[in-house]
Amino acid sequence: MFDRLEEIEKKYESLSQQVSDPELIAQQQSRWQGLMKEHSELTPIVEAYREYKKINQTIEEARELLDSSDEDLRQMAKEELKEGQLSLEETAEQLKLLLLPKDPNDEKNVIVEIRGGAGGDEANLFAGDLYRMYSRYAERRRWKTEILNMNDSDIGGFKEVVFQINGKGAYSRLKYESGVHRVQRIPVTESGGRIHTSTVTVAVLPEAEDVDVDLNMDDVRIDVFRSSGHGGQSVNTTDSAVRVTHVPTGIVISCQDEKSQLKNKDKALKILMAKLYDLELEKQQSQVSAQRRSQVGTGDRSERIRTYNFPQGRVTDHRVGLTLHRLEMVLDGDLDEVMDTLITTDQAEKLKNVQN
Repeated sequence: MFDRLEEIEKKYESLSQQVSDPELIAQQQSRWQGLMKEHSELTPIVEAYREYKKINQTIEEARELLDSSDEDLRQMAKEELKEGQLSLEETAEQLKLLLLPKDPNDEKNVIVEIRGGAGGDEANLFAGDLYRMYSRYAERRRWKTEILNMNDSDIGGFKEVVFQINGKGAYSRLKYESGVHRVQRIPVTESGGRIHTSTVTVAVLPEAEDVDVDLNMDDVRIDVFRSSGHGGQSVNTTDSAVRVTHVPTGIVISCQDEKSQLKNKDKALKILMAKLYDLELEKQQSQVSAQRRSQVGTGDRSERIRTYNFPQGRVTDHRVGLTLHRLEMVLDGDLDEVMDTLITTDQAEKLKNVQN
């Protein structure tokens, strides 16, 4: 590990000189930006490594004082050694985490798809609750949310809603949300007071950039049709809705949220790109052995990940055994404790795999 850290520090020092070169800044902006990105990625690793070396030096100096004839100095050295060893262990663990392979998608924006599953109207209502939960979470982190497509339910909520969340590190936090979310509550339409169980599926896709996906437009069929929005709106008086079909995979995306056919087409293609990129990621991940899969789950759309129990006011994440008795706060977007636990568990599992 330390040989690798030495190499990283040397590279960091070289990058520091390059990004400070006024000629490079003036004449090769794109290259300079690439070097700056690499420099900023290495900064936390180098800072932690330098802190590790500084603590090590302090420990060595304290050890030398243990042979002193002065009792006070020896006592002080013992205390410094004890504190230094604890700090050294903490910094070493931090370095191990910093050296873990980074998910290249972690800094990306995300496209989130929420669909009502088993449970009919109640599932669609809960799909609306989850949309609000993620929207409120995005607000708390000062991320921006944009609806790409929605299919309203007759009694409220959504049969399906697709939206984008733009913000630094959005995928790194939200990628654990893919899967089946289960709700247990008494529906407003239930006269007998019985608890019903319904499900909603969530898919979180990293936003695909043009360089991520090679989309051949010859493989894409685009159809336009009249939007089926609420009566009286201008949205359903022209052929503004767009259906995009990717012939090789059979993926079909429909967008009718905008009045402009061009905007609907752009949104549909954006969702298609994310889905194709996600398919490619799934292929790559399927090649990874089962032993190296994260304990927090595979992100499989059919995997039950969480239960929201209204009568007991609790939320349980089944992957990490976390139960919180503050359902209302979670549904209001207070998700950090859940996500922090998932991230910590994922990192611990990856560390174990690296050490094995």
